[in-house]
Amino acid sequence: MPFQLVPPNRGERMHYTYALRSDADGRFYIGATKDLRARVAAHEQGRVRSTSYRRPLQLVYYETCVSPTDAYRRERYLKSGRGGRYLRQRFSSWLSDV
Repeated sequence: MPFQLVPPNRGERMHYTYALRSDADGRFYIGATKDLRARVAAHEQGRVRSTSYRRPLQLVYYETCVSPTDAYRRERYLKSGRGGRYLRQRFSSWLSDV
C-alpha cells in the first residue's frame, strides 16, 4: 500500500514544535504551540519573558504534529542534550556560515 498523507480529522488543529535562534547570543529557544504565527509574533514583540531580552530572533526550524501530546513530547526531546546535538548537527553547515 503506498504512503498517503492523512489530514487531521474532526476539526483538529495542527500543533507545532519550533526552534528560534537568538541573534544576540546565538543560542536556540525551543517551544511548542498550536498557533505558530501568533507565537512567533509574540516572541518578536517581546511578550515572552524567556526570550524578550534575547531579541532579535529568527524562526529556524519547526515540525508539525497532529497531536498536542506529540508536539510537547518532541519539544522535551529537543530541549534535552541529545535533542540539542540533533539540532546543532542538523544546522552545522548553516551555523558555520553565520
